[in-house]
Amino acid sequence: MEAGERGHMIPTETRATHLPQADASSLVDRVELERQVKEVYRSVATDPGAPQHFELGRALALRLGYPQQLLDFIPDAAIDSFAGVGYHLDLAALRPGDHVLDLGSGSGTDAFGAAVCVGETGRVVGVDFTDAQVARGTSLAESSDFTNVEFLEASIDELPFDDETFDVVLSNGVINLSPVKDRVFAEAARVLRPGGHLAISDIVSETPLKEATRRNTELWSACIAGAIPAAAYLDALAEAGFKVSTTRGNDYRFLSDRARDACATYGVESKSVAARKP
Repeated sequence: MEAGERGHMIPTETRATHLPQADASSLVDRVELERQVKEVYRSVATDPGAPQHFELGRALALRLGYPQQLLDFIPDAAIDSFAGVGYHLDLAALRPGDHVLDLGSGSGTDAFGAAVCVGETGRVVGVDFTDAQVARGTSLAESSDFTNVEFLEASIDELPFDDETFDVVLSNGVINLSPVKDRVFAEAARVLRPGGHLAISDIVSETPLKEATRRNTELWSACIAGAIPAAAYLDALAEAGFKVSTTRGNDYRFLSDRARDACATYGVESKSVAARKP
């Protein structure tokens, strides 16, 4: 058995021995998937009050464990569009002067939080493939005088950075949206320096989702159909070269009946993971 924080145990005998779950590129039309995901998250950026399958905002961040003291330093408009699924900045081992990359940064709640932790000598880069999210984060950084934060439009499975550029890589509720999670983890490992930390929160499942569900791009964009079994998720991290040190569950809830039904059927839930690149 492997032990995680808060007593969570991962039976080694149930862990996947291969990684078909981490590459779903043969199951979905990636162009259509990206179109739907961008549509959802443009709405999150421009109209955070619009109905979604998931929660948004400050109340969600507080319930997930974000310290009020940290949120006080983050622009309110970023928190209004916060769509994360867990809190993991405490797992990131952030230090003053660190260079940090946030994969799927959205409007910037985690990027701004990390910037507070690394200070003026540090640097935080958020990447997102939704133009409205990048524009919102950039505008908030400028208007709030976060000179150590920048946002770039890019895909998280093809990062525009040199090898060993960052000390820490973060991600929150985004990797489940990628049909090529193995490539995302490989890219995260590539841009991390030796000894660097990975801290992520994401949606996983207890059991594999049926193929028909995994082919449903609408459920992908709702953060359901892209979930893979936690065991396969950890195996994909190991395959990329990461050493996992901590896993823990998060008090995360979906809103729509369809999403809740999928959660009940497949054991879909939120987990946070801390890992290190040797």
